[in-house]
Amino acid sequence: MEFLPPPECPVFEPTQEEFADPFAFINKIRPIAEQCGICKVRPPPNWQPPFACDVDKLHFTPRIQRLNELEAQTRVKLNFLDQIARFWELQGCTLKIPHVERKLLDLFQLNKFVVEEGGFEVVCRDRKWTKIATRMGFAAGKAVGSHIRGHFERILYPFNMFQSGTNLLAPDSCGKQFDILDDKEVEKKHGFMTPCVKDKEYIPHDILQRQSVLLSEKCTPARRAKRMKAESATIKTEEGTATELRARTLRRRMGSTTFRQEKPETQGIVKEEQAEYVVEKAKVRSNKSKSPVDLYVCLICGSGSDEDRLLLCDGCDDSYHTFCLIPPLHDVPKGDWRCPKCLAQECRKPQEAFGFEQASRDYTLHMFGEMADNFKSDYFNMPVHMVPTELVEKEFWRLVCTIEEDVTVEYGADIASKEFGSGFPVRDGKFIVKPEEEEYLDCGWNLNNMPVMEPSVLGHITADICGMKLPWLYVGMCFSSFCWHIEDHWSYSINYLHWGEPKTWYGAPGYAAEQLEDVMRELAPELFISQPDLLHQLVTIMNPNTLMAHGVPIYRTNQCAGEFVITFPRAYHSGFNQGFNFAEAVNFCTIDWLPLGRQCVDHYRALNRYCVFSHDEMICKIASKAEHLDVILASSVQKDLAVIIEQERLLREAARKMGVVDSEKIYLELLADDERQCVKCKTTCFLSAVYCSCNPGTIVCLHHVLELCTCAPNKYKMGYRYTLDDLYPILNAVQLRAESYDSWASEVIDALKNSGKKKGLPILSHLTVDGLAGH
Repeated sequence: MEFLPPPECPVFEPTQEEFADPFAFINKIRPIAEQCGICKVRPPPNWQPPFACDVDKLHFTPRIQRLNELEAQTRVKLNFLDQIARFWELQGCTLKIPHVERKLLDLFQLNKFVVEEGGFEVVCRDRKWTKIATRMGFAAGKAVGSHIRGHFERILYPFNMFQSGTNLLAPDSCGKQFDILDDKEVEKKHGFMTPCVKDKEYIPHDILQRQSVLLSEKCTPARRAKRMKAESATIKTEEGTATELRARTLRRRMGSTTFRQEKPETQGIVKEEQAEYVVEKAKVRSNKSKSPVDLYVCLICGSGSDEDRLLLCDGCDDSYHTFCLIPPLHDVPKGDWRCPKCLAQECRKPQEAFGFEQASRDYTLHMFGEMADNFKSDYFNMPVHMVPTELVEKEFWRLVCTIEEDVTVEYGADIASKEFGSGFPVRDGKFIVKPEEEEYLDCGWNLNNMPVMEPSVLGHITADICGMKLPWLYVGMCFSSFCWHIEDHWSYSINYLHWGEPKTWYGAPGYAAEQLEDVMRELAPELFISQPDLLHQLVTIMNPNTLMAHGVPIYRTNQCAGEFVITFPRAYHSGFNQGFNFAEAVNFCTIDWLPLGRQCVDHYRALNRYCVFSHDEMICKIASKAEHLDVILASSVQKDLAVIIEQERLLREAARKMGVVDSEKIYLELLADDERQCVKCKTTCFLSAVYCSCNPGTIVCLHHVLELCTCAPNKYKMGYRYTLDDLYPILNAVQLRAESYDSWASEVIDALKNSGKKKGLPILSHLTVDGLAGH
């Protein structure tokens, strides 16, 4: 299905006067822009900051992005196919995806529909294969149902039985005779011809984080009795040594790569080990042992007959008849083979979190640009600047939503400006600023200044936080993308494209954040089972058309060189680059963000997610400077501090009731953040923490006192930064400062009301102090 671009987000073109104060302008456009989550700002034409980054010294190692692994639903399919491929590879077979009606069969969809209809046996009993073929989009009346049944029975049915654990049962506990057929038998049984299109061999994705089974580099043949007949016949042996040679040959099939003549005494040891091994593992087997090899009997039926059908497991050396397995194997596998127990052990290892690999090559900006331009011009077969943005957008979403094409790109993301210099000029920087360009050093739209200016409360955090207070640099190429995410602590972000080809953005408003998360969980639940915090990892996208079809409001824009894109609190955003470009981004937090910042910390606590900074510490630090605060900031901080103190009072009271009576003053801010995190919820502690002498260095916040250790709470000690008696004077000082604003705001509201009465205008009774502060 062709991609339909979402509606455009608001684009603002401030005048020179409006542009002079970035925070006043952002506050002005906020009521409109935050309804879309993102907006674009075009600076006045004469605003042309110099590019200050040291291009010659800038070098970076990009991330590798395999496009069809980025999209949530496509990755679910790939994970499923990887599991199937791993399942068959461990049994000496290669997964080949069959064609039906000249199209690759969607094994994931087929499996899903069969499960929804009640499973293989139910679908066969109720003759629902035609229905399933129709659901998969095949035309009726072409016997496709029989065709896909054959493929399901051959490829997916054994895997389903493995997942259910049926393959570990003994034959008498399973009342069904299984029959797994190869392609020729499928054609004969179901009465159709396989299309003359070669099946596609599936190559599992090789990103390291997604691999949980390491196979040998070379695929050795599956091991079974008498498999080496021809080989053993070429070796001349004396009479009486044939049995011994046969035993050693089997041992070689078990993992030894070379055959050598062993010393007589060693041979005796080998025989003894073999005999002991079999007796210990299968006491119910026949005691009439003519030779070590004869002791290899099927673990299910207990018989050593039909040696040509007796498989030896490459993992544990247990032996099974091909026809005793559930379901039975039609033929002896060509590669390594694992028994049902080893198969379960290998395939059920927990899957590691998905993430991007780093490229093996380090690039300079020039080298990356050459590679990026060559890729785009070769891909579209035209000069890079002639490729329409609409074409790139449609092709990007086509590529990320297909498993049949594997396009890989690279992205220079999260490059620290502190190391190589910002794209904007800074004071005392290496870039020499011309006299006419000095205005850009202190300009509010310079991303080095915006996070720490007075209207941004991040300026009260002393630590340099890369990406939040210090800008990050981004070097993009065609199709390189940034996945759906919201900013740390639900802060604002601002991105400036210094030069290069456009960056395409998608955004969802903050009020729709939970709705977007719910849709992604609903459509790709498999990803969230193994990685509950998936959306915090910036590794997953979902087609905007899919989200929109489920009611999530999505907006888009193309950010061109010299333009800003601003994202608003808790607004999900994602996008991709149209070609080679250079961007810079940073965070900021205005006064209106404070209540959301506190809500975000509570949200992080519920998710056991690390904080980037301590919200409580920031508020207390601001409040300690009450007499110097802007009155509007003082009003917001007073409200937040009142919440903090009341919550702290209740938590300390609860801790005392639990038995935590010992306490001491402690300056938690002097510890590194990773040394003052709650062991349970990962919250950065500041006002208080609880710890025990049994485990030095381990602390919990007051929300998780009982999660500390197994000692009784009366053994614990509570460290506090302030007593409650210390906190109340701080609150009173901020409140005093804020009241001067509140009284002024009340006077303004009264004046507006009286003015409205005199002039016959509507009375502005809906205005509030918060409303004035926000607008």
